[in-house]
Amino acid sequence: MAQPNAVSLPLPMSAAAGDVATRAAERLAAEQEVAALIEAERQAAARQEAVKQASVQAEAARQDAIRQEAERQAAAQQLAARRDASRAEAARQDLARQDAERQEAARLEAARQAAARQESARQDAARQEAGRQEAARQDATQQAAAQQEAAELAQREARRRAIGRQLDEEAARRDAAAAAAASVLPSRLPPSASSLRRGRLFGRADPNVELLRYAEAWARKIQLNLTFDQVRELANRPHSNPLVTVAIRSDGSVESVTLVVSSGVAELDEAVRRVVQSQAPYPAFSPALAGEFDVVEIRRSWHFDMAIRLY
Repeated sequence: MAQPNAVSLPLPMSAAAGDVATRAAERLAAEQEVAALIEAERQAAARQEAVKQASVQAEAARQDAIRQEAERQAAAQQLAARRDASRAEAARQDLARQDAERQEAARLEAARQAAARQESARQDAARQEAGRQEAARQDATQQAAAQQEAAELAQREARRRAIGRQLDEEAARRDAAAAAAASVLPSRLPPSASSLRRGRLFGRADPNVELLRYAEAWARKIQLNLTFDQVRELANRPHSNPLVTVAIRSDGSVESVTLVVSSGVAELDEAVRRVVQSQAPYPAFSPALAGEFDVVEIRRSWHFDMAIRLY
C-alpha cells in the first residue's frame, strides 16, 4: 500500500520541538500501522495466494487424478478390449478347430463307410462265389451220387431179377414136383405150401396196384415204428445192406424171413428177423388182394442210417 503524505501544520516556536516529536511519533505510529496494514494485507494476499496455489494444486491434483483415472479406465478398456479380442480370436480359432475336426471326422466317416461298402461288396462277392462254388460242388456231388445210386440201383435190380428168376425157377420146379407127386398119391400127401397162391414183389414196380399198395403199407409199418432201436448198435459195425424177402400170409402173419443177401454181420441179420417178427401181425389182405393170393413175398434192400429204410 502507498504511504499517505504527512500534512505539516505551523506551530508556535515554543511548542515546536514537542510537536515535532509528537508528530514524529504519530508519524512513526502511523507508518507502523500502515506497515502493519500492509503486512497484514501482504499476509492476507499471501494467504489468498497460498489458498489459490493450494486450490490450483488441488485442482491440478484433481485434474491429474481425473486424468490418471481416465488413463486407467482407458488402459482398462484397452486391456478389456484386448482380452475380448483375444477371447474372440480364441473362440474363432476354437470354432475353426471344431469345424476342421468335424470336417476331418466326416471325411474319416465317409472313408470308413466307403471301406465298409467295399468290404461288404467284397464279402458279398466272396459269399456269392463261395455259394456258386458250393452249389457247383453240391451239384457235382449230387450228380455223382445220382449216377452212383443209379448204377447201384441198376446192379441191385439186375441182381434181384436174377435172384427172382432163380427163385421162380426153383418154385416152379417145386410146384411141378409137388403136382407130380400129388397126381401119383393124391390121398396120401399132406397139403403143400407150394400149392398156396403166392404173389411176389421183388422191386418197386408191378402192374398189380393192390400188391404195390400192400407192400408200401407193410414197409411203412417197419420204417415208422421204433424198430431202429433194435439194430442201432449193430448198424454201427461195418456191413453191407442186406437183401431180405419176407413172406406174409393173408391174415397178416409172417410165414418166413429169408436173407437173400447177408449183411455180413450175423447178429445184424438176426436183428432184421427180429424186427420183422416184432411188428407182426401186419394188416390182413384186402378182399381184392386176398382174392388173388394166399401169401405175398416182398423183397426189399434194408438200409440203416438214423432209421431203417427199405428200398
